[in-house]
Amino acid sequence: MANQFFRFKQFTVHQEGCAMKVCTDACLQGAYTASYITEANSILDIGAGTGLLSLMLAQQFNKANITAIELDEAAAAQAARNIAAAPWATQLNVINSDVRTLSLASKYDLIITNPPFYETDLKSPDKLRNQAMHATTLGYEELLAVIDQHLTAAGVFSVLLPYKPFATFEVLATQKGFFARKVLHVKQSVHHDRFRTIAIFGRSATVRDEETMAIKEADNDYTPAFRALLQPYYLYL
Repeated sequence: MANQFFRFKQFTVHQEGCAMKVCTDACLQGAYTASYITEANSILDIGAGTGLLSLMLAQQFNKANITAIELDEAAAAQAARNIAAAPWATQLNVINSDVRTLSLASKYDLIITNPPFYETDLKSPDKLRNQAMHATTLGYEELLAVIDQHLTAAGVFSVLLPYKPFATFEVLATQKGFFARKVLHVKQSVHHDRFRTIAIFGRSATVRDEETMAIKEADNDYTPAFRALLQPYYLYL
């Protein structure tokens, strides 16, 4: 059984009400995004789950206003409780809604999403986990349309996807007028193939910075690159 909470240096994430638990690659997305963005005043977290990414970004941008959108009612309630217990509670707002039909008053200069689009993987018999892990509620083109609607002209967005489908997503993003600026392919260890991709897109074409990072060394210890990114967040780094 997965742990029912995950304690970070500055906040704790309880997860018993969420189909998708805290995972290493999502933590890496939050840290990688925070390390790239120099300033963010307004942030939108699409598919917030436990509230993990919103909390990581709140730690880095402690004056930003953050809106976290979550479709699942139980997960949204869990995120709200996690956020209420964090030092930045007054800056974060959780909304239980379908982002496709939600009308938001303002645009955001940073959008982050760890979306439920594991389109090529086998589906789980658990309905909520299936909704959280597959393109059953929102597709790539719909996600990009939502981002286009809510992102400022100079804003950027961060996305975490499985490695193989990322190529399809990038083609669609480019057609929509978004261009990858930073791309990080993630390997579980130095012995594994790439399995996740984290990418940061903007509306203008720039030099594309692409790299690969392993989470673990051959001896199962964290790599120096992973440690450097997660040290501000992980309790025991």
